[in-house]
Amino acid sequence: MATSVRAERGGTPPPAAPPSPASPHGRRTGPGGLRSRLYRWDVKAIPYVFIAPFFLTFAAFGLFPLLYTGWLSLHRVELGGTPEWKGLENYTSLATSEFFWTALTNTFTIGVISTVPQLLMALGLAHLLNYKLRGRGFFRVAVLAPYATSIAAATLVFAQLFNTDYGMINGVLDRIGVGPVDWNTSKWPAQIAISTIVTWRWTGYNALIYLAAMQAVPQDLYEAASLDGASRWRQFISVTIPSIRPTILFTVIVSTIGATQLFGEPMLYGGSVGISGGSGHQFQTLSLLMYEKGWVTGALGSASAIAWVMLALLLLIGGVQALVSRHNRKKLGG
Repeated sequence: MATSVRAERGGTPPPAAPPSPASPHGRRTGPGGLRSRLYRWDVKAIPYVFIAPFFLTFAAFGLFPLLYTGWLSLHRVELGGTPEWKGLENYTSLATSEFFWTALTNTFTIGVISTVPQLLMALGLAHLLNYKLRGRGFFRVAVLAPYATSIAAATLVFAQLFNTDYGMINGVLDRIGVGPVDWNTSKWPAQIAISTIVTWRWTGYNALIYLAAMQAVPQDLYEAASLDGASRWRQFISVTIPSIRPTILFTVIVSTIGATQLFGEPMLYGGSVGISGGSGHQFQTLSLLMYEKGWVTGALGSASAIAWVMLALLLLIGGVQALVSRHNRKKLGG
């Protein structure tokens, strides 16, 4: 408009902007050409550059060992020897091995008697800490102290407490007339002792997870329940538990996975026979059996097969979790 007015008045139009320099191939390299393409490449590529270290580390220390272990499980491998192809022979040997089924059974029983009391006590502790208690900040830190304790220190202390000859636990049982219990060579007492260590270490950790979930529950629900005449116990059953159900499911799955991989507590508790899970394999878990096969007897192929069986168990647990979560979502949606 201004140009036409100047032209009508006899003025000269302003000079046009110089064209962007072109490359020998006819491509623009000015502000609208090469610079804009570099900017677009920068925006697209930089996020991948930032996440690349994680994936490279995972490929080197996670994916490659996983695939290599799967390859070893199909071979007979001795320490320092040449791998020999055996197909599924390592897996079929596990299916007929008494030691494998004993370790699998021990893993399941120790997992049950450590996970169930642990989560129930954690739920109760979280419910108590959710109230306005005097010094509740101190108690919240105190319940996390066992989790911060090393496995070695906790296991050695409990091994002394459960000692058959001079342990404090047997001293208390002797005073009340129950009599001494063999916490080392008997199957169920030894598994109960190991489960006690696991429960002591992880109860406070799970309690804080439950506490965080409880504090996210709207207070309006508790006020409505109180107006309806519900007691604190009824509020806990009818309001708190349904509201934190996804968190409870999460802790169940994580605790089950941890029980499947149990290694340090039984090995240190057994002392010199800890790797074999006691003199009669009464508390040998799958992790201990895998360690014994791989580094004591040198059967790396069998140890790798056990590792993949453990992976299959974890995938099965994850599948069950997915099904339960989907069922809960459909139930809530319906």
